[in-house]
Amino acid sequence: MTVLYLDTSSSLFCAALYQDGKVTQQIRKKLEKEMSKEALPLLKKLLEDAKVAPQKVDQLLVCNGPGSFTGIRIGMTIAKVYAWALQKEITMVSSLEAMAASISSERVLSLIDARRGYVYGALYEENKPLIQEGYYLLTELLEQAKSYAPYQIVSQDSFDALTVVPYQPDFQKIITLYAKRESISPHLANPCYLKKTEAEEKQNG
Repeated sequence: MTVLYLDTSSSLFCAALYQDGKVTQQIRKKLEKEMSKEALPLLKKLLEDAKVAPQKVDQLLVCNGPGSFTGIRIGMTIAKVYAWALQKEITMVSSLEAMAASISSERVLSLIDARRGYVYGALYEENKPLIQEGYYLLTELLEQAKSYAPYQIVSQDSFDALTVVPYQPDFQKIITLYAKRESISPHLANPCYLKKTEAEEKQNG
């Protein structure tokens, strides 16, 4: 069983190849505004270095958000075109789930800075949500999470007065845990933004 994992939901490009129960190839690279230019070549390099032809991938596991609107669109577009062209299905995992799965702690609060005091967040216990994924005012989410303390906070971002474990993707754990999910047609695979884009918010007044 060969699984290709892809996450472009932040400025960190993440991709891994999982073969016969273990990760055999991986790339983690900070891309910032170069994601649209470099994502596809990096994915191609990953497969070439592993000497795996695209059609030999059995399953696509893709982070569909939340996070960067542009980054999510890039990753989902690549995955959907890949799956459609090679007649594969897509399995989806949220970026918040991937973050929680990478931490060795019973309870994990995954946070992504959404600016202006807001975050995308969720609280997990053994990878099951205690507080559902959502777009929250950080102070309100922390208040809600008080009753579930103690927990560790994981994020790529920093927050005043909060002790944060920097997110380092554990591809082995993420893929082992979430590749078991049911796959769907690429035509049914949709991004998870959790909030409207700024253009949509302005349009709706």
